[in-house]
Amino acid sequence: MRLRVLTAGESHGPALVAVVDGVPSGLSITPEQIDRDLARRQRGYGRGGRMGIESDSVRITSGVRLGRTLGSPIAMVIENRDHSNWSTVMSVTATDSQDLPRETRPRPGHGDLAGMLKHDTTDARDVLERASARDTAARTAAGAVARRFLEELRVDVFSRVVRIGSVALEREDEELSVASFVSAEDDPVRCSDPEEGRRMIEEIERATTDGDSLGGVFEVAAFGLIPGLGSTSQADRRMDARLTGAIASIPGIKGVEVGHGFGLASLRGSEAHDEIFFHSERGVVRGSNRAGGLEAGMTNGEPLVLRAAMKPIPTLSSPLATIDVETREPTVAFKERADACAVPAAAVVGEAVVATVLADAVLEKFGGDTMDDVVRSLGAYLDRLSPLWRREA
Repeated sequence: MRLRVLTAGESHGPALVAVVDGVPSGLSITPEQIDRDLARRQRGYGRGGRMGIESDSVRITSGVRLGRTLGSPIAMVIENRDHSNWSTVMSVTATDSQDLPRETRPRPGHGDLAGMLKHDTTDARDVLERASARDTAARTAAGAVARRFLEELRVDVFSRVVRIGSVALEREDEELSVASFVSAEDDPVRCSDPEEGRRMIEEIERATTDGDSLGGVFEVAAFGLIPGLGSTSQADRRMDARLTGAIASIPGIKGVEVGHGFGLASLRGSEAHDEIFFHSERGVVRGSNRAGGLEAGMTNGEPLVLRAAMKPIPTLSSPLATIDVETREPTVAFKERADACAVPAAAVVGEAVVATVLADAVLEKFGGDTMDDVVRSLGAYLDRLSPLWRREA
């Protein structure tokens, strides 16, 4: 691993912190570029009251000078504005802690109960603060750095929502286009079809009225990738494992597929695989992209396509049954401020973690302490491939 990311911070603590280690020197980057992705993560129909409090922006504290990376670790801080309302509950010191309320009614579907058992605590607050999806703001900031790195190499990462609740886009067999993802950017639920997006909003409104929540499916695609990122040599170097693991690490994600994924299981091999042709001007081309740009743990030069299924948010206005861990008596789960639907936000986080994995794979293959080193190494590789494979202009 060449690119490493560590994050820290609690949901209602003073701040979130992200450290990105391994970025070459000479990459042009500004806080405003990172803030753009942080703002995209906060948008989306169905978000809760927390997004009305926070207005995430990053403060870069190391690793960047005069608008360019130094090659040293990049440290970023995102202040939690809501911390002022939680400063006593989230105090670092133990002063008067005996008088603080405790959350003893774990929520089904959250990490409350498992974490309480693991860490020997009867207060879910000790667990939920770090288990919270609030940490994805830090991961989005780290992913924004990776995105800037990839942009310099002509690789772009996008996302869109393809299902919320029972409303879904039909899978399209035609070639994916950048335009279909760009069009989703202005939609309230990140849907590339305005009519289906309207139906998704109506689905969210019905769930909100019922005190319920909704999950869904989002799609992440990367365009401009070269063949040969990743490796067949060891399981942990296969891009399938690295990418699906990264997306599955996003809170609430319960399933990930590459390309046509689970749909391939119902096809014969003659229908499932992407036939190979040679075009005199374009070089090697594929007749389809059901593999989603990955074969045998490596990128194959086609667009990378990943889909993730997100479960409904576990904090409900009409709470589910649980127990009080102190009394062992039946009760209902406690309520924390939460979203009715966070699938559009999760899609942006999906972009971030995919960009991080891809940037790491590029650095693994081409090395280089400076951006110029990486660009030269990539150029030499593309020259070697040119008799068979040619990057689109």
